Amino acid sequence: MDFFRIGEKLVSKQKIENMVEKILRLRMEGYSQQEVSQRLKVDRTFISRLESLGEVRKGSRVAVVGFPILNTEEVEAVLDEAGVDYRLIWTEAQRQQFIRDKDGPQLLADFLQKVTEVRDYDVVVVLGSQYRIRVSEAMLDREVVGMVIGESPITEDVYVDPQELRQLLQNLVRVKRKP
Repeated sequence: MDFFRIGEKLVSKQKIENMVEKILRLRMEGYSQQEVSQRLKVDRTFISRLESLGEVRKGSRVAVVGFPILNTEEVEAVLDEAGVDYRLIWTEAQRQQFIRDKDGPQLLADFLQKVTEVRDYDVVVVLGSQYRIRVSEAMLDREVVGMVIGESPITEDVYVDPQELRQLLQNLVRVKRKP
């Protein structure tokens, strides 16, 4: 268990995480902020600020970028089903082909073109390593939602669980459509 000494207080990280989890679970179950605050004896404004801290802000346009993906057809079907606006789903061979066919200046120009295309979307889902997800967040200056599919560097095609991807996209769409 992680403890932090803050002045006279000894603070338990686990206790904080447990309370945050309880708050989020109750809110997901449909309880109002006021009901949760009364039930757990915390300020309603704390719950509001907590939700704002973790909120994924998005508009109506979603892009999904992922490579190297083994089951591209299954992934594409899930993206079609979810109404994803833009996708760049490649196998390792397709990624290598993109790189191999270009000289340095052309590769940079084409890469920057892809980045520009993706930046037009409100939310970008990245299927990749934790490293690639962090780099995407820095490059895109957009809300990036990551789905880790392996450790960096990923050099072979990776199977993406269609159900896990479907659930992630359903959660994004569900939140996105709320007024």
